[in-house]
Order: sequence, then C-alpha cells, then structure tokens
Amino acid sequence: MPQTEIDKLIKDAEEKMKAAEESIRKHFLTIRTGRAHPTLVENVKVDYYGTQTPLKQLANITAPEARLIVIQPWDKGSVEAIEKAIMASDVGVTPMNDGKNIRLSMPQLTHERRDELKKALHRIAEEGKVSIRNTRHSANEKAVKLEKDNLFTEDDKFESKDKIQKLTEKYTKLIDELLEKKEEEISH
Repeated sequence: MPQTEIDKLIKDAEEKMKAAEESIRKHFLTIRTGRAHPTLVENVKVDYYGTQTPLKQLANITAPEARLIVIQPWDKGSVEAIEKAIMASDVGVTPMNDGKNIRLSMPQLTHERRDELKKALHRIAEEGKVSIRNTRHSANEKAVKLEKDNLFTEDDKFESKDKIQKLTEKYTKLIDELLEKKEEEISH
C-alpha cells in the first residue's frame, strides 16, 4: 500500500513541475529575439466579428526569412482587424499591410534591449524555479502528513523526499538549459 502512495505523491509532484517547465518554455517562445518566429504573434487576440480570436485561428503565419513574419488571413476582410490587433499588442513591430497579407519586419536588437530581455528571461526562469520549489515543499509536507497518519513509514517518507528532490533538480536544470539557450538566441 505505501508504495502506491509514494508513486502517487511523486507522480503528482512531477506533473506540477513539468507544467511549470512547460509554462516557462511557452513564455520564452513569446520573447522576441530579433529572429522572426510565428509564435511571437500566433496568440495575439483579434476582434473578429465581435469575438476575441487568436491570430493562429484566422491566418497562416510563416517566417520565410530570419527577420520576416508573413501573415496570410484566410478571410481577406479580417486584414485590418489583424493589423489593428498587432499594433495594440506588445509585439513591438509595426505591421505592413498590402491588402492581402501582413508583413512584420523584425528590427535588429540594440545592446540595451538585449540586456533588458536577458533580465526578463532571468525573472521568468526564477518564477518557474520558485514554482518548482513550492511543489517540492508541498509534496514533502504531504509525505510528513502521510507518515503522521501512519500511511507512510519513516523510510517511505525519506524515500519520497529523496525522489522529490531529484525531480526538483531535474526540472530546475531543464529551466536553466532553456534560459541558457534563449540567452544565446538573444546574443546573436
């Protein structure tokens, strides 16, 4: 019986840590590095006939060049609404509308902007690590409670704490790797 409780506790903790890591991964994708990438704009909300709709549901979004994003709306009547939504978003790029498509030309990053982005990346990564540590703390508290309720032996408690610590280290390392990779993208 205790082994299934340990497994359940570990599985729950790992799911929460993985969710934190995935959240950081998605957040990093939205940070502009000077390179064009469709994820920079795919979730921009467009007022499409009175409904806030993600851009990716209204258009084909491609990055044919390193510094260019091309948005091809499926409904040509939505071009102006898409353009307006991009200008109102925090993408920081002025769209060019040719009547059919919208082009976003990504500007070169300045040294100051790169430093700002790196600081933002570190803040985001730290938030993810805090979330992982909070998950560890919560899971360890559950292990202690299970021992007090006589559902865990002392050995079970220490085994689960050890496994939870290993998960914490694994997901913290993954976030550090994501941070390092994103910083490298910004530097080039």
